[in-house]
Amino acid sequence: MLDLTAGGAPLAYEHVPEQFNIVPLLIDRHLDDGRGARPAIVTPDRVVSYAELAAGVARAAGLLARLGVQREQRVALLLPDGVEFACLFFGAMRAGMVPVPLSTLGAAEEYDYALRDSRAVVLVTDRRHYDRVAAVWRGVGTLRACLVAGEAPEGTVALDAAWAAEPPHAAPAPTHRDDMAYWLYSSGTTGRPKAVVHLHHDMLFCVEPYVRRVLALGPDDRTFAVPRLFFSYGLTSCLYLPLWVGASTILVAERPDPAAVFALWRTLRPTVFFSVPTSFAALLREAETAPPEVTSLRLCVSAGEPLPAPLHARWVARMGVELLDGLGATEVGYIYISNRPGAVRPGASGQLLPGYRARILDADGREVPPGGVGELWVAGESLAAGYWNKHAKTREAFVGEWFRTGDRYRVDGDGYYFFQGRADDLLRVGANWVSPLEVEGCLLEHPAVAECAVVGARDGDGLEKPRAFVVPRGAGPAEGLEESLRAHARARLAPFKVPRWITVVPALPKTATGKVQRFRLREG
Repeated sequence: MLDLTAGGAPLAYEHVPEQFNIVPLLIDRHLDDGRGARPAIVTPDRVVSYAELAAGVARAAGLLARLGVQREQRVALLLPDGVEFACLFFGAMRAGMVPVPLSTLGAAEEYDYALRDSRAVVLVTDRRHYDRVAAVWRGVGTLRACLVAGEAPEGTVALDAAWAAEPPHAAPAPTHRDDMAYWLYSSGTTGRPKAVVHLHHDMLFCVEPYVRRVLALGPDDRTFAVPRLFFSYGLTSCLYLPLWVGASTILVAERPDPAAVFALWRTLRPTVFFSVPTSFAALLREAETAPPEVTSLRLCVSAGEPLPAPLHARWVARMGVELLDGLGATEVGYIYISNRPGAVRPGASGQLLPGYRARILDADGREVPPGGVGELWVAGESLAAGYWNKHAKTREAFVGEWFRTGDRYRVDGDGYYFFQGRADDLLRVGANWVSPLEVEGCLLEHPAVAECAVVGARDGDGLEKPRAFVVPRGAGPAEGLEESLRAHARARLAPFKVPRWITVVPALPKTATGKVQRFRLREG
């Protein structure tokens, strides 16, 4: 098995043996070290030990093999967060197959596309989500079987009975370190999603530095995340990170609303909590009327979109728990730029983690001078192999050893990276660049603002000006809010950065993973 210490040197690609399957490193290792009785997965109604998880993973691997799934063939998972998801996900990888989690928030047409695009040979779902794929899965020519947890409809395989009938031991497939391990469909705000292809060695190189240099995660920790397991952020936060160190993870089937999050904090007592800025804002609003129990928490982590400095300040002031913002990407595997405990710089994504290299380039591919703004490129061993069946998009995004993030950043003298918008989000106003994030941060400092988003809009002369969409806090009247916000902005921003239009809305349009869909605001 891989020696994680590597003689004290940082983990490197050459340390990974050519024959390598990541699942024994995440699960079997803890049994070999005598930790089989320790809790691996905690749900509201059960606790699953590492020994029980290992048996469930082995049974899943055996079941998929018995159904005729071959090495490198895809297994689509349309499952809620829970023990079944973890066992089927790691079971497929253990057997050398490729799990492909699908969003539980999708529509039939989206599932039809993903099943055909991935050429999945088995679909695993539960009774609740089966109705969403019932009309499409039989028409996908590559699918051999549909397994359903709970009551299985006619023509499907009852997952519970079939899974329980398999032996609790299965040798891991002799996969290569560069074999496909899992796919995730990206949650882009426009166009068809892209299947991001990750290899067996990838997760070693994003999990190890984050666990060691940021979280200091240990066996006594318990992770909990609002983002779901079909989302890269949730998958790594609640499976890869805790299993890496023999810790435990809290999994709940439903995406918890703020009241449910607070209840789970109180009853299941996580030590590290992961979510997105939109969620942290909602939790703060809930805390105004129902202060939560936070004594178990030692750290909170934000990613998925930039965390505005005012929101960070409000969180720390009310909750008293450190909140670390970070930048990650599905293509990179996880967070690769992060703030560290005791060294948070509000408004910054943080500093580059060991094992990664970054550069900031202008439109002509030249590095920008210190403090300049350009597109962020990143390199590291955790980068995905590319996009499945998307040759042109792969060549555009993956350039040699580098991944073009599409994010515009500047880096200060201390190595802190500051988000300046997406490559197509920066506004050109009167020959000046305007960062929507800067304007949003200003508006969020106003006590009446819960959330906001700034996009570009055209005036009567066809010139681009900032337009703000604002979600007010509480149920107070919106009368006079527009002028109050404009005065607030004028006092803090250069004139060309002050929003020309301010629109009060009940909510911002978002993707299933909580990212603001700015293209919809531009169209509105």
